[in-house]
Amino acid sequence: MINIFAGNPLDRAANLRRDDAWLAERLKEKDTRFLLLWKLHALVSESNETAIAWQRLETIAPYLADHGTCVFLGLDDGAARFAIDVSRDTDDETVPPFAELGRFGEVRALGSMLPVPQAGIIAQARTLVDWHNRHGHCAVCGAQTVAVEGGYQRNCTDSACAAQHFPRTDPVVIMLVRRPGICLLGRSARFPTDLYSCLAGFMEPGESIEEAVRREVWEECGITVGNVRYHSSQPWPFPASLMIGCIGEGTSEQIVIDPVEIDEAKWFTRAQVVNALNGGDPATGLKIPPSLAIAHQLIRWWVNEESA
Repeated sequence: MINIFAGNPLDRAANLRRDDAWLAERLKEKDTRFLLLWKLHALVSESNETAIAWQRLETIAPYLADHGTCVFLGLDDGAARFAIDVSRDTDDETVPPFAELGRFGEVRALGSMLPVPQAGIIAQARTLVDWHNRHGHCAVCGAQTVAVEGGYQRNCTDSACAAQHFPRTDPVVIMLVRRPGICLLGRSARFPTDLYSCLAGFMEPGESIEEAVRREVWEECGITVGNVRYHSSQPWPFPASLMIGCIGEGTSEQIVIDPVEIDEAKWFTRAQVVNALNGGDPATGLKIPPSLAIAHQLIRWWVNEESA
């Protein structure tokens, strides 16, 4: 099972992208293609089915000449793929360029519309372009930075500083906690009143995945967790998280929520969750996240496991 935004098929060619001359040659090749982003929305075509609207060099050349953010995504059967930000100032900032070539879609919405491999590519592109937009200056001395290695590093231009900066990934644990016949789901204040999901939280420095799972569940719900095992992961490019999906074995049952963290948490039976997966539980009104989210996949896994 591949979660949406995972499954990126490109060869990132990390050993080759360090070579500026090699990258320059890839930019000029006739089979090179570019993924366009405008305000972090990706250009897609919908003539037959939704797909990335890859563009040739001649289409985006003015943006390269104007030093627009351009990052190397990787190789597709040897052909280079880049992403380029076309969000520079226009006469009307609400109207994107290249409207005749497709539409710019919000990446979260596109995730469940695109083929899984292409969803992984737009996640990579969005994360990198967003990082460049946020890191034009050195966090050490404040001088300007420049992109190197195909966009996977920014260097401080002040020779006295010479700091190197790299795209970050923020690890988040997300866990389905279970006891015999029941699973634990919670609802944050920003959720609709009937939508429940798996508990989740950012990992802290010096913390293992297992420790983060136990800490988050205890802090949010007062439930102790014993054995923790890994299920799967999901890149989440909003802006740069990695969701680490886990299954936790609950060793207590009484819920004591932290109202700062969540609004409510409950134990749900398999029957209630099955009804939710089928469109909503008539007794509780329970709804769960859509299939785009790794939480949905963890919950569905538990339902299948309980029936085994």
